[in-house]
Amino acid sequence: MIVAASTSCVTNMSLQDILDRLADLEYTNVELVIGEQEPIPFSELIPQFDSIVQICRTSRRITPVAIYFEPDPTTPNYLELFKVACQLAKAIKVVVMTVRSSVPGTPFNEEHERLRNLVQIAMSYGVVVGLQTEIGRMTDMPDTVESFCKSIKGLGVTLDPSHYIFEQPKPKDYESILNYVCHVRLRDTTPSQFQVRIGQGILEFGRLVIQLNKVDYCRSLCVDLAQIPDVDSMAELRKMRLLLESLL
Repeated sequence: MIVAASTSCVTNMSLQDILDRLADLEYTNVELVIGEQEPIPFSELIPQFDSIVQICRTSRRITPVAIYFEPDPTTPNYLELFKVACQLAKAIKVVVMTVRSSVPGTPFNEEHERLRNLVQIAMSYGVVVGLQTEIGRMTDMPDTVESFCKSIKGLGVTLDPSHYIFEQPKPKDYESILNYVCHVRLRDTTPSQFQVRIGQGILEFGRLVIQLNKVDYCRSLCVDLAQIPDVDSMAELRKMRLLLESLL
């Protein structure tokens, strides 16, 4: 396993500056987030495509290892944007692309067909689709995630354990989907707060690493920390890196 950081951890900077800042914190791998409030806005993905590729290819201190495709499935031109994101992944040699599921109430068969289509498109570019585990979405139950992965060949899981802790009477058991995990996104969490300072939550990072080792997981543990008021976010990023590296 390797430790990475998401570009969403640093705000109000250009993509180049974010990569430099994360490298200064001694991260050597990065997840690129494509989203409207991110340094790679999905509305600008097509016109900025060449410059994004150039920045990623010339960044010697930190290597892109995953892409988080943040747009909601209802976003206009979703499929066109997804194809361009796959082209970006291929151009910068990234294998894993995370996507979000639809909201509850979406017919299962409809979502199944949408995800199957995404997997087929991604495969043509040599990209693996990881379905994000997320509260308030169809993936907020591990059983549903497992059903999608069993019925759609090639579909993986982007595991975010926080979504199975926050607002839950007790953490949900996600062991049934570990075999499908292709990417992991992490922060510390409590049932009442989605993100807390490192060490103040209940997420058992050591236990998670042991579980992932048992299924021969060998990809990224990606730090995804939002900025908390009156907290030194750079110190938290450094602390999280050191914690995860000590477990590997």
